[in-house]
Amino acid sequence: MEHLTLESPLGPLTVSAEGDAIVGLAIGIRHADSESTPLLGRAKTQLDEYFLGTRTTFDLPLHLSGTAFQEAIWTALQTVPYGRTLSYQVLGEKAGRGTAPRAVGGAVGRNPIPILVPCHRILASTGRITGYSGGEGIPTKEKLLALEGISYR
Repeated sequence: MEHLTLESPLGPLTVSAEGDAIVGLAIGIRHADSESTPLLGRAKTQLDEYFLGTRTTFDLPLHLSGTAFQEAIWTALQTVPYGRTLSYQVLGEKAGRGTAPRAVGGAVGRNPIPILVPCHRILASTGRITGYSGGEGIPTKEKLLALEGISYR
């Protein structure tokens, strides 16, 4: 597995790739960098553009590995557009996995590739932030939402 750490407004981000796909992104964690690959270089460029506000979608090959339930939720997450949000319940419905917000929240929290798979765009049905597992938690989610111009309660 190859790793590349880049600086961002959230602190260090470590992108991990295996073969021809991104398999992980860790917020606030530095990892010993491997020799850069074209894929990791593309990921760095696209993330830099996202934080500059010039990129709203990512064009990178991703490999997500989890349970069937988690993978369905992560696939649905990828359809939530920049600057928009969904509730956990609606995300579960969109994924064809019912309306159990806690189970959906558990899958969202285990997303191995945050930002690229935009789990920060999921809010409670009341529009409130209920948690975030990346970086510094809720403050990290607040920064990502602010970057995309998303308001919340």
